[in-house]
Amino acid sequence: MTWIDAIEHWRSLSPAEQRRRSLANLPRKVARSMAFEGEPVDQQMLEAELDRLLRSSAISTPRSEP
Repeated sequence: MTWIDAIEHWRSLSPAEQRRRSLANLPRKVARSMAFEGEPVDQQMLEAELDRLLRSSAISTPRSEP
């Protein structure tokens, strides 16, 4: 898959799926960034915190448009 194919695929996804995938990637990105800075964190802990925030509605979800 070329980068152009990847972009077209991303654009073909629904906004809800794009948001879900973006949020799902956050713990991995944060863990890798922190490890690079020499301050590693547990990726599973970050995933659990994201799940907790999503369940408590601490992260707002966009309203569907009519």
